[in-house]
Amino acid sequence: MGYNIAIDGPAGAGKSTIAKMVAKKLNFIYVDTGAMYRAIALYLLRDGVDTANEAAVSEAVKNADITIRYQDGAQQVILNGEDVSGLIRTEEVGNTASASVYPAVRAHLLELQRSLAASQNVIMDGRDIGTCILPDAQAKIYLTASSRVRALRRYKELTEKGTMCNLEEIEQDIIERDHRDMTREIAPLKQAEDAVLLDSSEMTIDQVVQAIIDTAKAHGLKEEA
Repeated sequence: MGYNIAIDGPAGAGKSTIAKMVAKKLNFIYVDTGAMYRAIALYLLRDGVDTANEAAVSEAVKNADITIRYQDGAQQVILNGEDVSGLIRTEEVGNTASASVYPAVRAHLLELQRSLAASQNVIMDGRDIGTCILPDAQAKIYLTASSRVRALRRYKELTEKGTMCNLEEIEQDIIERDHRDMTREIAPLKQAEDAVLLDSSEMTIDQVVQAIIDTAKAHGLKEEA
């Protein structure tokens, strides 16, 4: 069985950035759940499935096998044996992925993600990894930061790209999204009872990465893993 690290937390907490860095340091597989949804979307597009038809989508996804592997440090998304990493980043695939998040798609991907986690050392981030997708993960982290800090990070990111934006509006959007994520009916965002709370408001990225590695070691991760 693989060693699993689950990272949950609100939007803008830096989960994906941190998870990728931890994965690289520990030589774990970073399970890019967004890429897996895109691979499903590519499969549906190729198969000519009407994504507005939930029954058709639900039946079609049963034949989509998706996994993630790494070669020379680069992530490869494998759809039915084919490396589709370069094909899943188009706008059409992104739009299809957003339109086809039905319960059956989620359930199928959940099965694939758990299968990957059972056989490999993986790190996964999201809203419900520790509570729903990997409830038996050996190390669970709830990564957060104040809404103000998350807004400032987003503001900096946008202004560096030359995008005009308003800090107060960004923070309000973050607060509203937190509320939606925490109150949604299916798999709401919440801290797992056995998760370690990590507030990164006053921490550097390197400090957060090290804190997660230290947490994993405290929960049984061997140095050679």
